[in-house]
This record gives sequence, structure tokens and C-alpha cells, in this order.
Amino acid sequence: MSRNFKVGAFITLAVLTTTFTFYFWQIFRTPNLQLEKENSFVLYIPEGATYETVLDTLKKNDVINDQVSFRFLAKLLKYPERIKSGRYLIKPNATNYAVISKLREGDQDAVRLTFNNIRLKEELIDRIGPKFEFGEEKLREALSTPAVCQKYGFDTTTVVSMFLPNTYDIFWDVSTERFLDRMHSEYKKFWTDERLAKAKAINLTPVEVSTLASIVEEEQARKVDERPRVAGMYINRLQSGMPLQADPTVKFALKDFGIKRILTAQLMVASPYNTYRNVGLPPGPIRLADQNSLDAVLNYEKHDYTYMCAKADLSGYHAFADNYAEHLANARMYQAELNRRNIMK
Repeated sequence: MSRNFKVGAFITLAVLTTTFTFYFWQIFRTPNLQLEKENSFVLYIPEGATYETVLDTLKKNDVINDQVSFRFLAKLLKYPERIKSGRYLIKPNATNYAVISKLREGDQDAVRLTFNNIRLKEELIDRIGPKFEFGEEKLREALSTPAVCQKYGFDTTTVVSMFLPNTYDIFWDVSTERFLDRMHSEYKKFWTDERLAKAKAINLTPVEVSTLASIVEEEQARKVDERPRVAGMYINRLQSGMPLQADPTVKFALKDFGIKRILTAQLMVASPYNTYRNVGLPPGPIRLADQNSLDAVLNYEKHDYTYMCAKADLSGYHAFADNYAEHLANARMYQAELNRRNIMK
């Protein structure tokens, strides 16, 4: 071989090597997804999805800039044979390698689930179901099946007690059973031996504590510091055999939560939740009680009050009394203020 041929061959090889090295560097490291976009794209891969399904979703939503390089690297990394379901965030200006590695390893991004201020089981289902692959119908079916509820120690009415309002990180493709297992695990964490002992001391089961806490929270949603006093008043009534006569239970029975003034006719509604007509606790919670309300019941304020009504100053606090005459006086002042402000219902 002539010297010139060797030099030419070397230069050609060097150019080709440099070219391919640069191309591979581009394939691996150059941003190729969500280019120049402000927000991440959420990719949902359902159970049983194929590689082509994933690609179609990315193309349909204009996520990939250069599809050839993405396909090339995906096949090189054997992603088509390793499709894993889940929820994945694809950040702006992401590289092929970062995204394919994430998808191939099943390194999904959890759903941040927050729920609170829920009264009805159907509200709970509507709030949670759409956030996960199992959907509303499967969750509704599970929470309406006696055997499923019994597995966790509840019935179809009291099972809502298991859901403690909070924020949880849970994978999108979790099964219904695994999701309920997680909620039960969080419930068991709350019910420590100390809390169980406190419930036993006031002769209430954890479910009954949840039910009473839900009434306390409905009665005092704003002034958290007053909840132990409200809880003490209701416990005094329970222990003396008096009906609770809690207005929120009437609203729950009527399924009308916008009522501001309970009328005499409404107190007569026939429902096991109407604590004016029935002695003791209703069949289950009238809302998802938060942990503050549960602890307010377990650590209730000890006093002699058996009556309360909203204060006439409409401050959000209550006027308490240990006899009916004093309670009537407090109630008259409150009713007079409602009349003065023309609050009729």
C-alpha cells in the first residue's frame, strides 16, 4: 500500500468514527422529547400495552421530535420487549436515553393522592377512582362488596372509616386490592396501642370513634381548638343515654348539606342517621373525619356540659351549658340573631 492510500484510509476511518460517535452521542444525549415545552408530559401505559401503543401515544401528543433516533435506541436497549405499565413524567427537553431507560426499568412517577372534606362514599369514589388505572367502577364494586369490606374489619357503610384524609404517593397502576391494602395499612398505623386503649377507656370501638369524630368535625369545622370540648359534650350524652341531637346528622339524612337553619319538620326525617329520633351513634360516619377530629374524641375535654348551640355572635364557636334552662337562653339569643340577619334556612 502506498503511504497516501494509508493516510487517506486513516482519515476516512477517523471521519466515519467521529461521525458515528457524534451521531450516537446525539441519539443518547441530545434532547429529543418535549422540546422547548414548559410542562412535563404524563404518559400512562396500561397493563397489556404494546411498544407500538406507547409510540402512538407519544406521536399523537407530539412528544418526540426525531422518531427515527428514538426507535433506533429503543430497539438497541431492547425496550420493545420490556414494556411496563405505569405513569411516567417526561420532562421538557428530555433525552432519548433518559426516557427509554425510565420506561424500560418501570421507574414510574407516583400519583400524589390528596383527599379531604368528603361526606359520602360516592364522593370518595369519584375523587379517587379517576386517578388510578382501576377506575371508579372497580373501586365502587369493591367498597360495595361485603366480603371485601369484612376483610378489613368493616361493613359497606363503615368502610369509609378506613380512609384517613391525608396525602399519599401511590403508583397509578396499583390494583384495587393493593390500593385498599395501602389504605388499611395507613389506618392501622394511626390506630396505635395507645389510641386503642383510649378508645376502650370510653367504651368505643375505632369505628365508633370515627363516627363520633365525623359529627364533631361537622359541628366544628373551623375552630379546631374547640373540638375536644364538643367531643366531651357528645360523650356525656352517650354515657347518660341522651340522644345526641346533632344537626349535621339531620343534614346527612336529608342529603342536603347547604342547610343553615334546621327546621322542626326536618328534625322528624325518618333515618337511622337522625340523632334526634334515634339514641346513640348513627350507623357510620357522616364524613371522613381527619386525624385531628379522631384525636379530639380520644382526648376529649372532661366537663359537665350536655348542651351546646352556636354562639349568638356567629364567631364560629359554641355556647355550652350543663342544664336545659341555660341552653334555652343561649338558643334564644342565637335564633334572635339569625332572625335579625334574615337567615331562614
